[in-house]
Amino acid sequence: MDIAELVEHARQGQARAVARLISLVEDASPHLREVAAALSPLTGNARVLGLTGPPGVGKSTSTSMLVSAFRAAGQRVGVLAIDPSSPFSGGALLGDRIRMHSHTTDSGVFIRSMATRGRLGGLATATPQALRVLDAAGFDVVLIETVGVGQSEVDIVSLADTTVVLLAPGMGDGIQAAKAGILEVADVFVVNKADRDGADQTVSDLKHMIALGRREMGPSWRQPIVRTVASDGEGADDLVAALDAHRDWLESHGELETRRVRRAEREIEEIAVAALRTRLGGVRGTALAGLAKQVAAGETDPYTAADQLAEGL
Repeated sequence: MDIAELVEHARQGQARAVARLISLVEDASPHLREVAAALSPLTGNARVLGLTGPPGVGKSTSTSMLVSAFRAAGQRVGVLAIDPSSPFSGGALLGDRIRMHSHTTDSGVFIRSMATRGRLGGLATATPQALRVLDAAGFDVVLIETVGVGQSEVDIVSLADTTVVLLAPGMGDGIQAAKAGILEVADVFVVNKADRDGADQTVSDLKHMIALGRREMGPSWRQPIVRTVASDGEGADDLVAALDAHRDWLESHGELETRRVRRAEREIEEIAVAALRTRLGGVRGTALAGLAKQVAAGETDPYTAADQLAEGL
């Protein structure tokens, strides 16, 4: 396999080459390190936007609306749609593309569905590297639609330049919003399905919770609240304007670079931990069994045993 040729084809906009590279990433191919080395000098240009929110708020429809808005501005758009894997069957529906069917014939749009494969946090393990593929392939904007946000599915914050949290009328009051931790997650709030009863109350609850949670230390960004009806394309211009305003704020305060360095730190850490876990599996056999017997018999404590196991790496 000629990785350099594959990367060059991806840079030329060949969707099959982009898809092949992402498949290599997802399958943890033996060529993965070669792929990463080839992609790295080409990255750092894409604008990364994360969209999350509870199930049923219209994340896929809103993503499709944003794709249309960015394409109207002449920008190439990549989409990574993360779908939860079943804890029972291990499978995933990967049906987000159904709601984006209007873009399937557009050569300026690439949509890839990814299963979480059991990982918690709202993203798949391969998502950061898949993002690198789309970035290196020359996409101007990459939209990452995550698994519905709860109280722990907030990994998108570490990956996106701007995180959009979508809510809808009837999805819970302000207290529930605070419980879910979305005040810390969101850079921009969207109240979708704003033509429904209760939209005004949802906006009011959000404003109240933002005011309570506002911190004045350092450069502050006050999250805007945008109303949309994504199924009709209403509010698309307002949402893009809010995203542009946040981008300007990130750049003017040096926060964009800070977020991207933090993203790289987490990526390096996860790769290192995965490598250590693999090496640990190579020494855990008899050594682990013996240490476990000592701990169970009270001959040593688990911390000492863990130190001894780590020394074998």
